[in-house]
Amino acid sequence: QVQLVESGGGLVQPGGSLRLSCAASGRFSSINTMGWYRQAPGKERELVANIGSGSSTNYQDSVKGRFTISRDNAKNTVFLQMNSLKPEDTASYYCQCKGTYWIRNFEVWGQGTLVTVSS
Repeated sequence: QVQLVESGGGLVQPGGSLRLSCAASGRFSSINTMGWYRQAPGKERELVANIGSGSSTNYQDSVKGRFTISRDNAKNTVFLQMNSLKPEDTASYYCQCKGTYWIRNFEVWGQGTLVTVSS
């Protein structure tokens, strides 16, 4: 079983920065895609960014140029550097990890970390 532990959320003023981290632990053969989703009150969960095992990245249009996703494969950790934050970035951010354990695929989610952008 794979567990994800997220950290780095909090309160920040508009224009500020935060860095989210998500570390995977447990039993797995490989980790493929790691990513971040967010969900604001009353809205559906949406993809923010993800990164493949070969470090290919994908971003939601609204965060391009402001957010950067990266990963440390040796530590099974994914990061989301968020700069120039806006009030509309306020949401709970969830880490997602997809991988394999032997011949089985898995998909797991973190518990979520709250990001609040407000003056």
